Amino acid sequence: MIVLGATSAIAEATARLYAAEGADLLLVGRHAGKLSSIASDLKIRGANRAQTAVHDLASVQGVDATLGDFIRQLGGVDHILIAYGILGDQADAERDQSVADDILQVNFNSAAAWCLAAAVELERQGRGSLVVIGSVAGDRGRRANFVYGAAKAGLAVLVEGIAHRFANKGPRAVIVKPGPTITPMTEGFDRKGLLWATAPRVAAVVRAAADRGGPVVYAPWFWRYIMLIIRNLPSAIFNRMDI
Repeated sequence: MIVLGATSAIAEATARLYAAEGADLLLVGRHAGKLSSIASDLKIRGANRAQTAVHDLASVQGVDATLGDFIRQLGGVDHILIAYGILGDQADAERDQSVADDILQVNFNSAAAWCLAAAVELERQGRGSLVVIGSVAGDRGRRANFVYGAAKAGLAVLVEGIAHRFANKGPRAVIVKPGPTITPMTEGFDRKGLLWATAPRVAAVVRAAADRGGPVVYAPWFWRYIMLIIRNLPSAIFNRMDI
């Protein structure tokens, strides 16, 4: 398994599930020290191997070749997880184009490049899974985070298209859409209430999605029905909601 964005809370929790299965893992991210610490923990938890690679995933230069290098370093790949992203500040993004550009570059442009490179590799070998962390924020534009949501919406369409491309060819592609999750990304939010999930709870959905299910999976499951309602609310009602 290759984990792109391995220092994110959801990615780390997912990697622990793979480690318990005795998997070989390659952890990719920007921070060497944190990657090394996670790798050591995964070995204790049962990983057969836990290697690391330091790389700025937001850069799209040479993505195809770099992913090929990662696969060779690991000695082959069954599952690729794309789990990095930034929330950004919506108010700043509305005032400063450079802030909006950063949100879109990290959450869509670069992630899309890695998805397309992964699709080529998995299609070439005729097996394997691409699992990408999206967000329920991509299901309908809201004033609170529509730049971030737009990036996640585009990413979801891309992954769904890759899943369609893979039809009857062996590999699979899945976009996992978590609802609000207690992670470092959401520090500062009021994280109380039944709708907030933990990273391990979302990770269990991510791990299962790599093996089975459709191309769109919500985490936890009930967000599928919540977002179905939100997507179909008339604008006159939706626009009055403080969400």
